[in-house]
Amino acid sequence: MKLAILSESPADEAALHVLVGYVLGRPFTTVQASLRARGWPSVEQVLPPIVRHLHFNTDADGLVVVVDSDDSVVHTPEHEAPGYHHAFCRICRLRAVFRRATKNLPPARGRERVLRAVGLCVPAIEAWLLCGHDTSVTEQAWLDGQATGQLPYTRRELKWRVYGTERPSLQHETQRAVEEVSRHRGDVRRLENDFPHGFGALARDLRGWPVT
Repeated sequence: MKLAILSESPADEAALHVLVGYVLGRPFTTVQASLRARGWPSVEQVLPPIVRHLHFNTDADGLVVVVDSDDSVVHTPEHEAPGYHHAFCRICRLRAVFRRATKNLPPARGRERVLRAVGLCVPAIEAWLLCGHDTSVTEQAWLDGQATGQLPYTRRELKWRVYGTERPSLQHETQRAVEEVSRHRGDVRRLENDFPHGFGALARDLRGWPVT
């Protein structure tokens, strides 16, 4: 299987490479996307040309896209209803972008379209990196904080807990991210339990792909 991974930084993509392999339960090779992204707005903007590039110019089987929720709406089961779209949910928005980008593409390279999997780190990927270390960091804790207006932690605090600084070098950030996700040793049940909407959506998409 050949996959492209698109996220907000090279460090995020390195961690996702490990996690995607755990979910799929089989090895894959990476296909380089035509463009890189830095932050949420960039991911949304570069997604259409990346989809077209992968479709026509590569033999990639799928594209994995994961972004941070930051302070936006968290994807919930209500968003999965047929025809539902939340304008401020980043999973809903990325899925919509993907649908528009692939709607009129003709078959290419022996396939109808590139498969897609979308995930959301709530509120940031550092929360996923702390999974299993800090039981206070969960999607539900963040949702409860959004509902009451009293957030349980900040994104800056999560960075400090993972990297020891809020401004890590790319090398340090990548090393720590891979170290933390590798603790799960192929078992992502804790991540699915603590982050059922954002990580769970990613896992369900990946497991729904046909076996090739």
